[in-house]
Formats: sequence, C-alpha cells, structure tokens
Amino acid sequence: MPETPGLSVIVHGPNVQDHLPALLDSLDAHPLTGVEVIVAAVGDWARETAERHAPAFTVVPLPEGAGDAAARAAGAARATGRWLHFVHAKDGLPAGAPRIVAEHAAGLADPVDVLLFDHTRSTWRTSGLPSPDGPRLARAGGGALALDECAGLLGLTPLLGNRAVRAGFWREHEHLLTTDAEPFAANAALLLADRVACLPHPAFEDRRLRPESLPPVPAKERYALVDRHEALLDLATGRPAVQGVLYDLMVRDCLRAFVRDRMPEDVAREFFRRASLAARRRRPEGHRSPAGLEGVRRSLLEDGAYRKYRALQKTNRVRRGVRSAVRTGRRRAGTGLRTLQYRRALADPVDPRLAVFSAYWNRGVSCNPAAIAAELAERAPDIHPVWVVTAANAALLPPGTDHVLPGTRRYWEVLGRAKYLVNNVNFPDAVVKRPDSVHLQTHHGTPLKHMGLDQMPYPAASRGLDFRALLDRVDKWDYSVSANSHSTRMWQRAYPSRHVSLDHGYPRNDVYYRAGADEVRAVRERLGLAPGRRAVLYAPTHRDYEAGWTPRLDLATLADHLGEETILLVRGHYFYEGFTSPLTGLRRTGRIIDVSSYDPVEDLCLAADVLVTDYSSIMFDYANLDRPTVIHADDWETYRTTRGVYFDLMAEAPGPVARSQAELTEILATDAWRDERAAKARAAFRRRFCEYDDGRAAERVVRRVFLGEDERTLPPVVPLPERTPAPRPEEVA
Repeated sequence: MPETPGLSVIVHGPNVQDHLPALLDSLDAHPLTGVEVIVAAVGDWARETAERHAPAFTVVPLPEGAGDAAARAAGAARATGRWLHFVHAKDGLPAGAPRIVAEHAAGLADPVDVLLFDHTRSTWRTSGLPSPDGPRLARAGGGALALDECAGLLGLTPLLGNRAVRAGFWREHEHLLTTDAEPFAANAALLLADRVACLPHPAFEDRRLRPESLPPVPAKERYALVDRHEALLDLATGRPAVQGVLYDLMVRDCLRAFVRDRMPEDVAREFFRRASLAARRRRPEGHRSPAGLEGVRRSLLEDGAYRKYRALQKTNRVRRGVRSAVRTGRRRAGTGLRTLQYRRALADPVDPRLAVFSAYWNRGVSCNPAAIAAELAERAPDIHPVWVVTAANAALLPPGTDHVLPGTRRYWEVLGRAKYLVNNVNFPDAVVKRPDSVHLQTHHGTPLKHMGLDQMPYPAASRGLDFRALLDRVDKWDYSVSANSHSTRMWQRAYPSRHVSLDHGYPRNDVYYRAGADEVRAVRERLGLAPGRRAVLYAPTHRDYEAGWTPRLDLATLADHLGEETILLVRGHYFYEGFTSPLTGLRRTGRIIDVSSYDPVEDLCLAADVLVTDYSSIMFDYANLDRPTVIHADDWETYRTTRGVYFDLMAEAPGPVARSQAELTEILATDAWRDERAAKARAAFRRRFCEYDDGRAAERVVRRVFLGEDERTLPPVVPLPERTPAPRPEEVA
C-alpha cells in the first residue's frame, strides 16, 4: 500500500491568461515528498497544459465553463492527502511552499481543522508584495486556537489559497463550503473549525487579475455579497466576539463595493438599500462605530442615507480634482484647441454609417483592415469608410479613397462621430471610447515573440513603453480578431481585458484561398518572374536589440550559389523605412528584386515558391498556401533571450531550419526545402496555426461586427483537409 500523502495540492480552474504553466512548472521543479498534486483542469487549454505534467500530477478534466466550486469538489474527490490546499490556476506557490505546509501540518501537537499561513500578492505590474496578514499571524502564535479566542483572524484576507484544511473536516462540511464565492468559503471554514493554527510564513501567491479583464459583475451577484455576509453571521449565532468582527467586515466590504465598483445607478441604489437594511438588522447590541470619516460613512449607510452618501462622494471628488488641477497646471493652447474640436465631435450623435480604418500606424490601405473594408463595401455599402493615413502615404492610396491626415480638424471629427473604429494597432491615447461605438482590433500577425504585458521582463522590447497607457488602449477594444487558438490564448495573457475574441480567421489571408491560377500568374508577371523560375521570398523581421537592420545574409553570394533559375524577392521590415538599408542599392536584376515597398505583401506570397524567414509572422500567413518554408535562425538564442517567445520555433518550425548561410544554401540547393520531412513539418504547423483561416474570415467579421449577426448564424470554419489554397506557381506555369 502506498503511503498516504500528508498534503494534496488541488490546482483548479481554467488557464486564465496563461498563468497555469508557471504554477505547474514550479511544482514540478521541486521535490514533493509526501505531497500529491491534483489538477482539476477546466477547459481544453487547462487540460492540455496539465497533461504535459502527467503522470506526475493527477489530471481531472472538466468541461469549459465549470465553476470554481465544481472544480474544487472534483479535485477533492480524487485527493488522498490528510490535508487539502486549494490553489486556483491563476495563482502561484513560492518555491518549497507545499513541503513547508505539509511538514507544519504534520507537526501540530493538537487536533486542528484549518491551518492559516501568510501569502504574497502579485498584479500585472508587481510580484511578491507582502500581504497585510503577516503581523496578525505572528501574534497568534503556533499553537491550536479556538476562533472565539482570536476572532481577529477573520480579518485575514479571505482566500482558500492562504489556508489548508483537514481532509476529513472538508468532507464533513463540503455541502456548506462548496460555493463559487471564495471569500465565503474561506471564512465559513474558520467558523466551522473547532481549532485553527497559524504559520507566519508565505506559502501562497495571490495573483490579482485586472478588474478590467474580468466579466462584468451582474446585479444579482452584487446583491449576493450582502446575503453571504448575513449567512456568515448566521453561522456565528451565539458567539458575540465573532459576530462583532463579522459585522465590521460586512459593513466594510459593502462600503468598498459601493464606492469602488462602477455600478449602474439603479443597481447602486438597490445595493445600498439592501446593505443598509443588513447593517441595521445585524448590528450587535452595544457595537461601537469607528471615529472620523469612516464613522460618518457607516452612519450614513446604517441610516439608509443614499443621497447624503452620494453628496459626500461628490464633495470629496471635487476636492481631489482641485488639488489635481493645481498640480498639473494649464494645458498648452494647441492641445486645448484640439480638445475643443474633438469634444464638439463627441457631443454629436454617433454616426452608424461611418467607419474609420487605419493600419500600421497610418501607413495606408493594407492588412486585415483593408480586407474588412473591401468586404464591408460589398455587404454594407451604406457604411462609409474613412482611412487615416500620413501625408507621406496619402499619394499612394487607391484612387477615390476617402482619407484624413492625423491631427487635422476632420480627423478629430470622424474619430469623434464614427460608430466603427478598425485598426491593426491601437488608435492614439486621446481617442475616447464612446459607449455606442465599436472598436475592432484586428492585430497584424500570429505571435511568436512576446507581446503586450509579456514584454515587461525584456528591456530591449519594453524600452519606452508605458504599459498602463497600453492597457487603457486595450480596454477600449470591443473585439479582437484571431487566426488560431494559440493567438486567442496569447492575446488573453498579453492584453487582459474584456474584449470578445473573434475566432474567425485573419481577413487578410482570405486571398490565399480565393486566388486562382489567373491571379497567381498575373502577380508573377507584374514582378517579372518568368514561368518555371523558382521565386524565393526572403522576409526577415525586426530585432529589438539592433538600432537598424543588420544584414544576416550575403544576398549576392546566395543568389550566385542558387543559380540562374532562382529569383530572390527580398522584403525588408517596414520598421526600417528611412534607415540606410542594405537593400537601397539593389537593382532590379535578373536574380534579386527588392520588394520592400511592394504592396500588398499577400501578392508576394502568392508569387513565391518558397518562403525564407527568421521570426516574422509572415510564416503563419504563408502556411495557408501549403508551400515550403525555410527558417533562417542564426541568432535564435539572442532573439529568444532579448524578446521572449511563446513557443520553441526550433522544435515546431514549418520546415527545415538553417542556423547559418551555408546551411540555408545547402537546403535550397537540394530538395531538402520541399522533401517529405519538410512536408511533414509544414502539415503539423498548418494544423496548429491555420486553424480558422479558410477564405471567409472577412465575411464572418463583417457579418458579426457591422451587421450584428449572431455568431451561430455565421458560416462555420471549413476543416483544414477540405480547404483548397491558391495553386502553386509550378501548377500555373
């Protein structure tokens, strides 16, 4: 018979914002003698993550949408340890924490039902901050205690993660403790326990998610806060010391929720009414309110003085506003003029037939916004598109394109009145998100490199970035377009907000399934590619650790080695416009063509027989064509270290990998670029990253966002084996 574990760590919940891998990796990295790990994984993402640690950890798969209570119950049902420690998938555990908890629990001299311990706190900005609980835990000592002797322990942060419960005790009271309301379960466990003990050592990390990334709290859930506090008071009947502490906690939490949560006015008024009734009904006899402003707030709540409380809030806001104005001073006159123009536009009704488009920081009509605009013209011609472009790019627009220049009067007018704002980056910080406007973020590539908040640990990538301002921009998104579940998941962790993911595919990739032989032939003719000649599209990406573009290939030598029948189409990254690029001197010769300024890039992909890239997102788009790709990764270790990556490209490349120019030449000079091994790698890559692209992405986006159709009425994504990409160049020669 195997020995019964001293502690069962029950990790539970969905893989929220991709925090679960770090938690499981930390558990896997340290010996867990006498400790078992149960993962009650909610949804496919959590299950896939947990299964990478099987059989060391027991995985209990649960369907998408299963609540925290159900996940905890499922994990507890599989646990065999004497003690249970519930850890949500979003949270963390300090190194060695399970061992410390298990050893301390095993060493308790007297019977104890709940072991309380300290924790640290983390947010998107900070990690490892001390909790306020340490001093209180230290004062309680290490022995077994009855809660009535130390009722102040109810003031500890009410988390199940900062306490372990005896397995028998949990099962005896599971019917009361099984609830999605974690604060209630945490304090109910203390109230039901005969004895508790304290460990003033951090053994849990409470990771606070951005409130803006969480679903809005429904009215009934807000009202339930009052009900849960009253239920705790019911559990403490006949225990005056405990009831006094619980009453103070109820009033405090209700006032905090009323002040901090942005409730609709009708919900706020009803919440205040219910909290006021509970405060009067539950006030212990002889209970004293605190002095000062806090005492005034409590008195107003107990009196049900809603209007007076609102007046007090308004007075405090005005006072803070005056102080802020004094500190910041007056704005510049130019900014004031711009603000005045924009405010006038914002005062006008939203125009439901106006859409503003932009791409790549106002470079022109391209990428996903261009594909959406084209589809919109077909399906909703009454919606007028206006493009934001710089003065330098305005001359390159297609004839008849309505456009505005950034900073002009009309620019602020259309931004203020438009119903729809579409971009593959973010609009400026000054753009206001009107309640009845729709902001559509299309992105411009599947992420290999770290994006958004994930750039914070990398100085080369995060230099000059204001992440708080970034999140303010992200909070304006209504929709985020995704080409695959990998992107959906990474956007969730990189850009935590409430936007809805449109898992519809990338509109810019539709052409790869719609183009026929005539289109492929026409593009090659425009580029001067003779039939039968192999076109190699070389498209390297930007590197944060370099000030300019450093050539990684000797293109002339490569062209010479590949011979007369191979043409190099060389496309520099758009970030290097204005730099003295090595491509500047290239002439349109028979074997090397500089296509850095050629748009759209989708034409170049249609024309190419093979793609050579390093870490550019073009590899994900090109994979839709089911044509060979070669990765040139001479600086992979440096790139991965300085920028951070979401997966190991060397292990999951779409084709052969070259670590030097000599290796690249060898691959392209032989059949290695298109042999069976290359095809197998490409097929696996396509299955993972071409998940939603089938030629109808723009249609799905337009019908969902602009026409308001229900997602269930949209055309389903065609399975990958049933899709037919554009013909290869050799098939149309």
